[in-house]
Amino acid sequence: MVIKINEIISLLTTRIPLGNWVEALVDFIINNFQGVLDGFSALIGFIVSSVETVLAFPNPFVLIAIFALIAWKLKGYKLAIFVVLGLGLVHNIEMWDPLVVTLASIITSVLVALILGIPIGILKAHNKYIDYITRPILDFMQTIPPFVYLIPALMFFGLGNVSGVIATVVFAIAPPIRLTYLGIKQVDEELKEAGHAFGANWWQILFKIELPGAMPSIMMGINQCIMLSLSMVVIAAMIGAGGLGQPVLRSLNMVDIGLGFEAGLGIVIIAMVLDRMFGRDS
Repeated sequence: MVIKINEIISLLTTRIPLGNWVEALVDFIINNFQGVLDGFSALIGFIVSSVETVLAFPNPFVLIAIFALIAWKLKGYKLAIFVVLGLGLVHNIEMWDPLVVTLASIITSVLVALILGIPIGILKAHNKYIDYITRPILDFMQTIPPFVYLIPALMFFGLGNVSGVIATVVFAIAPPIRLTYLGIKQVDEELKEAGHAFGANWWQILFKIELPGAMPSIMMGINQCIMLSLSMVVIAAMIGAGGLGQPVLRSLNMVDIGLGFEAGLGIVIIAMVLDRMFGRDS
């Protein structure tokens, strides 16, 4: 009996080589799917560079005017004035070029996260098995420290903006999935039954009843996705991603308070602009 107890204690105290298993899995993916990873990296890199080229092509004041016009159409003249003053200040303190790189990375990250996240949220709302499978995965993704995302991104895609975008997508994709799911689940069942009574098929109910009813929740998911993407700006700079995170990281290394404040102010301004433009409140 004593021997069995000692064996059980020995079994319970044996260290599980979880880290070695994960490392072996990463090595397996790199060795067997390098072509797929390179192709995906090239696609993300092309999208980021294309968006950056489009944003950098016009004169900065023209781009500020475009953003101000969009803000005026979406939320009114007060936000348009704030956009002009805020982005004008960023240009004045010579943080415009890093701002453009940051915007390109954020736009790419948010687009990829929404393209993947909203359909997954729809499937999650209509299939209980997908809901059960994705729930612990999303819990894990939302609680793990964001720095951990940098390790596989760096190993799979190397240094640069692509790794930063991939890490940002993984970090920011959970809110669109969960809020799309929540919005569809909150749509009144009587509306769906009325759609069925009038002979609407699954697609018609989805696009004419469920998605319009879930739109406030989906927009909140988009807003949260943008904010989480911005929160990764400085973190992604640690693996070579450009933008406003680079001067923040450089100021930390050099203890340059002025540079850190200016770069941080640029991040705050773009965060406030995007939050006001795509949030529910003006």
